[in-house]
Amino acid sequence: MDYTPVTPFRRKVDAAILKHQATARQDLPPTGANKWEALRELAAARVAFGLSDRDMSVLQVLVSFHPGTILGGNEDNLIVHPSNKAICERLNGMPCSTMRRHLGNLVQIGFVVRRDSPNGKRYARRYGDDKIAFGFDLSPLVRRFQEVCEAAEAVRAAKERYKRLRATVSLMRRDLAGLAEYGRAQRPDLGVWDRFSDIAVLVARDLRRKLDMAELKRIEGDLSLALNEARDRIDPSETEEMSTSDDDIEQHYQNSNKDSYDFEPCLKKAGGAGDALVPTPSATKDTERDDEEDLEPPDIGDDKLPNIPLGLVLAACREFRTYCESPVRHWHDLVRVADILRPMMGISPSAWDDAKRHMGPEEAAVVVVAMLERFTEIQSSGGYLRSLTDKAAVGAFSCGPMVMALMRRDAA
Repeated sequence: MDYTPVTPFRRKVDAAILKHQATARQDLPPTGANKWEALRELAAARVAFGLSDRDMSVLQVLVSFHPGTILGGNEDNLIVHPSNKAICERLNGMPCSTMRRHLGNLVQIGFVVRRDSPNGKRYARRYGDDKIAFGFDLSPLVRRFQEVCEAAEAVRAAKERYKRLRATVSLMRRDLAGLAEYGRAQRPDLGVWDRFSDIAVLVARDLRRKLDMAELKRIEGDLSLALNEARDRIDPSETEEMSTSDDDIEQHYQNSNKDSYDFEPCLKKAGGAGDALVPTPSATKDTERDDEEDLEPPDIGDDKLPNIPLGLVLAACREFRTYCESPVRHWHDLVRVADILRPMMGISPSAWDDAKRHMGPEEAAVVVVAMLERFTEIQSSGGYLRSLTDKAAVGAFSCGPMVMALMRRDAA
C-alpha cells in the first residue's frame, strides 16, 4: 500500500492514538514474537498496563484470527480484519457494545492499532503479489514484547516477595502464640502473656483479608518487637528455678558413661623433677568409692548453659523420655540421657567428645535429643553431629533454631 492512514474512520483523534500510530510505523524486530507467549506475558503484567481481564479476552480473540504462530514480517501480515459479529461469536456471545468498549481500551493503551479503510470497512484485497488489508494491526504486540516481558517479571518478583513476607508474618504469629502459652505456664506471675496472645489473635484476623505490602511490613515489625520481648521474659535461669524443687536438688547424679572425660577425676601436676601427674585429694576420695556409689552433680556455670530454657527443650523433644528412668529436671540429667542415647544412635565416642568440647555438654545434649526427634530423616547421625560440631568450633552454631523448628513442626 502506498499510504498508511493514521486517523480512524469517523472517530476522534487524540495524542495517545497519534503516538501509538507513530510507534507502529517503526521497524519490527527481526525475530518476531510468539503470539501465545506474548499473550501469556501480557496477562501476567496486565494490571501494570491498565488492562482488565475482559480486555485480554478481546485481544486474545483478535490474535486468534492471525493464521501464524509467530508474529513478524511486514505490517500487512499482522493486520486481521474480522467483523464485529465474528469477534463476538468467539467471545461466547459478548454484546457488541461491550466488545467495542474493550477494543477501544486496547487501542487507547496501544496494543492494537486501527487501520481503517476509506469507508471504515475491514477487508483485504490482492493486487498481484501485493496484499492490502484494513482492520486491526497487531504489530504493537511484537514491538512491545520486550517491555511486556520485563513488566511481567517485575510483577512476578513482587508477588513472590509478598508471598514470602506473608508466610513470614504467619510463622511469627504462630511463634508468638506458642511462646505466650509457654510463658503463661512457666511464669504465671507476669501479666504480659495475655497481651502477646491478643497480638497473635489480631494478626490472625488481619491475615484473613488481602493486605498490601506496607501493612504486612508494619505487622512484621510489631511481631518482631513482641517476639523479642517474649524471649527476654523467658529467662533460662529463672525458668530452671521455677521447675526445680527442694527434693530435686537432693537428687544425685550417676555417671553412666565411663568414657566421658567431663566427670572423670581431675589430675594435677605435682611439684618435682618429673612433674608426675597425681590425683587431687578429691579425686583420690572418689576413686576409693564403690563404682555403684552416686556422685554429686557437677557445678555447671550459667555461662555454659544453652541460650534456650530447659523447659522449652523438654516441651519440643519427647522421644528421649522412653529411655529415661527418671524425669529430667536439670541440665546434667539431660547430659546423662544423651550419654545413653549416643551409642544407640550410632554416634562414636570421639564425635560425642568433640561435640561436648566445642558446644559444651549441655548444648551437645540438646542437639542429640533434637536429632532423635528426626532420627528417621538423618542418614548418618555421627556425620550430622560432626558437621554441627565444626560450625560450633567457629562460633557459627546455636541449638535454639533446632528446638524452635521442632516446636513449629509440632504446632503445624
